[in-house]
Amino acid sequence: MAEQTNLDITIGTTETISLKPTNVKIVDAEIKLIEKAKADKLILRCKHPDKEELIGISEIKTEKKGKLEVTGLWVKKDKEGRLVKNSAAAVLLNNFGCKTPRELIGKELPTVLDERGYLAIKVY
Repeated sequence: MAEQTNLDITIGTTETISLKPTNVKIVDAEIKLIEKAKADKLILRCKHPDKEELIGISEIKTEKKGKLEVTGLWVKKDKEGRLVKNSAAAVLLNNFGCKTPRELIGKELPTVLDERGYLAIKVY
């Protein structure tokens, strides 16, 4: 029997399950270098009630000038090595009364869907 290659892959019977927006519990957080962007990003490891495994969320949805906007949690630092005051990561922390990403661990945060159907933390 010939070895199967990617060109021989067939259509399965299961569909992708989209997670509904709900409150998620932050179990862990990490700042990870995203090679493609050559920048650090804050990734929140979350427990969603409809999924056994942890999910990663690295975007927030905010309101700016009357419009909803999705922004990645890029870790932008000022010259003193702190988060830039108006960065998405800083906006997230301020909104939930945290001074550091570590303080998010254990909190329950609301989520919404972004335009691609992925979960983002609701910050409005």
